Amino acid sequence: MDKKEKNVGLDKDYQPENGSMAPDMDDIKNLGKQMENRRTGKELKEEYGKKPDPIQHEKKDDFLR
Repeated sequence: MDKKEKNVGLDKDYQPENGSMAPDMDDIKNLGKQMENRRTGKELKEEYGKKPDPIQHEKKDDFLR
């Protein structure tokens, strides 16, 4: 393997646009407000005609506390 192949990857200054943690307390507070106002599956069906996300695990996972 030569040096060029070894250095393939993300730039050292790369900042992801999503999928990252909140960088400061203001963003954390904003996310908390968004979660408080989140619509339930029933609201999505009745008001918007949308389907909620499916249940991913119906049985209890023994590895979770």
